[in-house]
Amino acid sequence: MTSSTTTSPLPQVSFPGQAAAPPGPVDLMPMYLMHHAFRRDLESFTAAVAATPVEHRRAWRALARRWGQFARVLHLHHAGEDEILWPLLFEKVDRAGDPGGRATLEAMEAEHGEIDPLLSGCIDGLNTMAVGGDAGAHTALIEHLAAARERLGHHLGHEESEAMALVQRHLAPEAWDALHPEFSRHYTPQDGLFALPWVLYRVPHDLRPRALSFMGRGPALAWWLLLRVPFALRERRIFRAARRTKSVV
Repeated sequence: MTSSTTTSPLPQVSFPGQAAAPPGPVDLMPMYLMHHAFRRDLESFTAAVAATPVEHRRAWRALARRWGQFARVLHLHHAGEDEILWPLLFEKVDRAGDPGGRATLEAMEAEHGEIDPLLSGCIDGLNTMAVGGDAGAHTALIEHLAAARERLGHHLGHEESEAMALVQRHLAPEAWDALHPEFSRHYTPQDGLFALPWVLYRVPHDLRPRALSFMGRGPALAWWLLLRVPFALRERRIFRAARRTKSVV
């Protein structure tokens, strides 16, 4: 038994590094847009942490502050899934008699729990470097970051290939669209001012119109006129050590 709809499939977007884009009636662009930003940040942090000299405390402080913003958005994203999306899908898969779907959702929750301590290890390492960490602390931070990137990357791919297939199978487009304001309600105005230019940064040009259409006219204009350039300049400054060896930001 399944609760899939008969609505025609929509074209799905595919960002660089994305593992899958299951077909179906729901436009999953906002989910994949967030995943693109998470992957982009982890690539940038990996390169910057490796390239930043141990003694450059100001650079480490900037990276630590920026990691805090990344971790905040990731926390809000995962909290929205844990509190809103997964419970809704649990109800749907159980009603449909889909034990495989339940196993996927249980794995999603477990993976969130695995990721959180790895992220904590990264911010601890960045804070240590900011106040006087040595070469040993630098090596440990590189290892923590590699582990966090591997686990989060695995989770994002698993979510894209299996959990989003459940969304396509069990949710109608109007049910999915109704979740957007629920996901946003825990964001403060300060979170929003960061998240808007953050999520659109380095989006491939061919996918940018679709992303801006989802944002709506007001946020899109605010991004273009007020937020886009200052955010890009800050990113280049924060991740400047990485740019000396590879253009990642």
